[in-house]
Amino acid sequence: MKKTLIAYFSASGTTKKVAEKMAEAIGADLFEIVPETPYTRADLNWMDKKSRSTAEMKDKNCRPAMAAKPDVSGYDLIFVGFPVWWYREPSIIDTFMESADFSGKTVVPFCTSGGSGLGDSAKNMQSLAPGATVLDGRRFSALISADTLKKWAKQFAAE
Repeated sequence: MKKTLIAYFSASGTTKKVAEKMAEAIGADLFEIVPETPYTRADLNWMDKKSRSTAEMKDKNCRPAMAAKPDVSGYDLIFVGFPVWWYREPSIIDTFMESADFSGKTVVPFCTSGGSGLGDSAKNMQSLAPGATVLDGRRFSALISADTLKKWAKQFAAE
């Protein structure tokens, strides 16, 4: 089986719960993508056109700093989880994808959302890590079962 990492960014705790459940179900390591400057409730107000999250998502070159840089060198398979913001991955995921050498690694995005899917996230992530193979991922609700997560994740571990 491939050595697996689940890296995730969670703004409200939903993605964290899914990532932890998946890690336990498949025996993967966890890495939390933590912003150097934490997001406040006001920062996450997507209805405020001047909020931090809105400003970041309007600027495709925005790269919020991370509190810690990941070491992905020992992993073959990396799941990257995040909440969907404006129909794609949050800018801090772009920072993560540019923060390490993903050459030769398989990256599988997954998101949490009440309804929006991944959009162009896999394509965006592939462009930021050209040496990786970024596969299409999946959206999960907060109520996803560990068994369903295990079945979904195991298909990538066997490849």
